[in-house]
Amino acid sequence: MARGNRVNEVKGKEPVNWESLASRIKKRIADNDPFFSLEFFPPRTEQGAANLIGRFDRMSQGGPLFIDITWHPAGDPGGDKITSSTKIAGTVSNYCGLETMLHMTCCKQSPETVNRHVEKTKSLGICNILALRGDADEDNWTFNENGFNYAVDLVKFIRKEYKDYFTICVAGYPNGHPDCSSYQEDLRHLKEKVDAGADFIITQLFFTAEEFLNFFADCRKIGITCPIIPGIFPIQTNRSLVQLTKLSKLTIPDEIQKVIEPIKDNDAAIRNFGIDYATDLCRKLLDSGKVHGLHMYTLNLETATVQILKNLGLWSKTVPRPLPFQTSGNAERRANEEIRPIFWTDRPKSYIHRTIDWDEFPNGRWGDSASPAFGDLKDYHLFYLRSRTVKSKLRDQWGRELFSEQDVWKVFQNFITGHRNENGVKVKETPWCEDGLSAETNVLSEPLSKYNAIGVLTINSQPNVNGVPSTHPIFGWGDKGGYIFQKAYLEFFINKRYASALKTILPKYHPRVYYHMIDACGETDHTNADRNYPNAVTWGVFAGKEVLQPTVVDPISFIVWKDEAFALWTEKWAKIYEEGSASKQIIQDIAENYYLVNLVDNEFPNDNILWTVLDDMLATVADIKCNGSVTNGVAAQVENSKELVQLNGDCCKLNEATTKNGI
Repeated sequence: MARGNRVNEVKGKEPVNWESLASRIKKRIADNDPFFSLEFFPPRTEQGAANLIGRFDRMSQGGPLFIDITWHPAGDPGGDKITSSTKIAGTVSNYCGLETMLHMTCCKQSPETVNRHVEKTKSLGICNILALRGDADEDNWTFNENGFNYAVDLVKFIRKEYKDYFTICVAGYPNGHPDCSSYQEDLRHLKEKVDAGADFIITQLFFTAEEFLNFFADCRKIGITCPIIPGIFPIQTNRSLVQLTKLSKLTIPDEIQKVIEPIKDNDAAIRNFGIDYATDLCRKLLDSGKVHGLHMYTLNLETATVQILKNLGLWSKTVPRPLPFQTSGNAERRANEEIRPIFWTDRPKSYIHRTIDWDEFPNGRWGDSASPAFGDLKDYHLFYLRSRTVKSKLRDQWGRELFSEQDVWKVFQNFITGHRNENGVKVKETPWCEDGLSAETNVLSEPLSKYNAIGVLTINSQPNVNGVPSTHPIFGWGDKGGYIFQKAYLEFFINKRYASALKTILPKYHPRVYYHMIDACGETDHTNADRNYPNAVTWGVFAGKEVLQPTVVDPISFIVWKDEAFALWTEKWAKIYEEGSASKQIIQDIAENYYLVNLVDNEFPNDNILWTVLDDMLATVADIKCNGSVTNGVAAQVENSKELVQLNGDCCKLNEATTKNGI
């Protein structure tokens, strides 16, 4: 049964087309392009769920083709608990941008229950299911006349009710299913599942390449032609090895047992052995010419799996980006969403959360879809939105105790530079950027560090780019053979004195520089941009396609973002300190009195002028000070004209360097 693109017809909307997982697997095999996938299980606690989301984000950097989430019948897998299988799978798909497959068991389930589970899976935007029988409890087995008994029943049901909407995977057993009377009988049952509509097979664990290759050959002999992906189990601890082989009813080979026994209490030694053993096993499989993909049973751990994939050369150093922002794994959203406001660049999960109920997404022209209302963001506690770093470690990074707003400036500077703070700790995150400094921001780190040191607290930035290849390691996105353009963009918080000076000097840079300046309450709101139209700040030109403009500065969305940006001071930073403390008060004062500003330099082919704008702002503050109009406190913010000259010199050097590199 050949299946390619899925068509999802939604009432009142045009049909949505996207390339199915089954189609992409077949394409990778045809192109002899090896791939890997990763398996995880739902954690037991809310903190475990938050930690697992971080692991998904990190492991996505290696370029898995998909990930799958196991189905735990005892844990209300189809429910809404944070630790349920569907909740975790939906979160991964929507918020982590990963193609997701959900395990689903059907044994002793009624058609109504199974249909409810499948409908919920579809509503979450997941279009891949691993259809399983589940534990049958052979001692009390009774045939369910009106329900489901075997995985083939689930495959038939999904194909009948949902046609080709879902890619369906089924399990294969290189040593035969332990409940089958024979290996040959199990092969016949596997063929029944494939004939019923399964698109591909993932195998249960095995220990030697010969076991899989013999199984593969036997499948082909009886007419199973779909892709068969070997399931790889990295041995990481003696306990996990014993438990998993017990569940699978497999026997640990003597050659492995002899190595494990003397080191069974040394987890590090066992993990190192497991990495070497799995690497060798996978090399034999890939070299056979029969295997093009590997499915890794991670046990929710990353060290061993990542090292094995690196050993094999499968762990990608640079994963091609379809768009400059993190796309959703939700198939419908991925097929429709082409544009986002640049403000949420470093908070993509928040943006998805606030737009999750949109019926349509910006496609082509942002203005056509500027009307949908953003959802409120009051759920900072949600496990996929809250900080994964405990308060004590955040205090180590952001200051165990703050004495002035200058201490806050130093945190921003240390984040940009990567230098250790007075606690000997590197600032690896801020409330506005929890995943570290982006590669694009790092290009600007030298001038940014200097401005942050004197109170221009940057939270988002990009340099101007004029026609770099779409394969560029930092700025590239989209198909090969394209060219990327972007305007210089800068977003930052500043105090009232700086804001007053900036408001004074900005008109002389119109129309080259568009700006938007606003305070926390929104009472002071200045812009020279047309509030009804967005300003494209990133676009790409590709052969045979319309020009894509995926990120914009949109005045309407900026008002929404403003509330979130200011709230992060109090929701993420102030809350790490005791109530009534001086540190908490300093953060709250900044949130109440600073301004949020964004600047766009519209003349992208020319050198970035935004540094000149900031220097002009600082010089204006210094001039006001010299005229006696402000207090001597300004001297702590702008030392003297020499520093401004140095800033200008550094910016010129950066512009020269980026020009030489074709940026």
